[in-house]
Amino acid sequence: MLIQRVDAHPSAYPKPLWTAGWVVAAGWAAGFPVVSTLETHRFWGFCAAFGYMLAAAVVGLGPDRERTRAVAVGAALAGAVVVPLAYLLASGHAQSEVEVIERAGRLLVERATPYLDEPRSVVEVTPYLPGMALLGIPRALLGADDPVVRVLGDARLWCAAVLLGCLWAGRSALGAAATPGAAARLRHRTAVGALVGSPVVALPLAVSGVDLPLAGLLCLALVLAARHRSVAAGLALAAACSLKWTAWPAVPVAVALLAHRDGLRAAVRSGLVALAGTAVALLPGVLLSPRAMAEQVLAFPTGRGEFTTPASSPMPGRLLAELGPAGWYAAVGLLLAGGLAVAVSLVVRPPRDLVAAADRLALGLSLAFLLAPAARFGYLALPVLLVVWPRLVRVGAPGRPGRERPDAPPAVRALPVPAGGAR
Repeated sequence: MLIQRVDAHPSAYPKPLWTAGWVVAAGWAAGFPVVSTLETHRFWGFCAAFGYMLAAAVVGLGPDRERTRAVAVGAALAGAVVVPLAYLLASGHAQSEVEVIERAGRLLVERATPYLDEPRSVVEVTPYLPGMALLGIPRALLGADDPVVRVLGDARLWCAAVLLGCLWAGRSALGAAATPGAAARLRHRTAVGALVGSPVVALPLAVSGVDLPLAGLLCLALVLAARHRSVAAGLALAAACSLKWTAWPAVPVAVALLAHRDGLRAAVRSGLVALAGTAVALLPGVLLSPRAMAEQVLAFPTGRGEFTTPASSPMPGRLLAELGPAGWYAAVGLLLAGGLAVAVSLVVRPPRDLVAAADRLALGLSLAFLLAPAARFGYLALPVLLVVWPRLVRVGAPGRPGRERPDAPPAVRALPVPAGGAR
């Protein structure tokens, strides 16, 4: 008996689900002009709500075809990404994170370290690792004297470039970029466009972009590990780990995936490359400004620094920390317990493929963001991308429907099958 498997690709979702999704996104965006105190968020919400409602109208009123959904995604991208990003770039408006990255880039060029020894306000604190300062170097080199130069030097453009470049490279590494048929390529572009145009990606893309390079590099690292490329995976992990310390849990996940698929030697090799690359990236900051780096990268994000972190969304860890020292230690204890549970799961049940590894990392990061003494809802964009994007490229990859390529090493998969098939 032949059993046909139905792929869970977004293009297979029914028309009412697409319409409802865009309506929900429009409602979410429409809340920003009402409740947000940030002008960038308010402007994004106004533009995005219009784009999402237009997308809902296109899907709801148009024929139930792939091209209709593609047009709707284009409308959503125009309203939620293109228009607000173009205006905010031209006007120079951005969240404070953009200024922090660009100042860090200037300090890295001038002093070889992105940390001020004596920050005078929260805006002068650099809560990122030295790799993030590289995205601010274009501003340091180009300046902001000319309108065109001001746009080209904006850190948001470079954050978006890293994200999109990594997603493209990851899809190419899986072989999905060579998916035959115009219809299949259109389905994939529509699905990825819907992901980028969704509020969880479009909002940070337009107003700050700070977490997007990290998301792209982690997706790429897991893809490379799944494709048996241990050294390349280690380099991608090192790049991610040099941006923010929240990327560090990805190293044991990728190592566990490699150990299961390619053996202990490949896993150790990838882990050593990741650790060595991260150490090289952190070395200038550690040598030139160790105290400032420790206070700004570790103490400040956890709510123990001299300045109060603006990351204050009412998540469980934050609510516990507000109860006093005992609550703060309780939040940290729960955070460590959650991390230990995920670490044990990697040993007891290591991830077997790209999707399993991405899900495990997303789970660990979600626990970290929920239980951290200081966090914001925007951090959850990273777990969402880790859960959704691998499923989109897995459907498009050659091989069995809805799955990535088989787990066997390339040399084994290349063996010819005798005439008449397996017996």
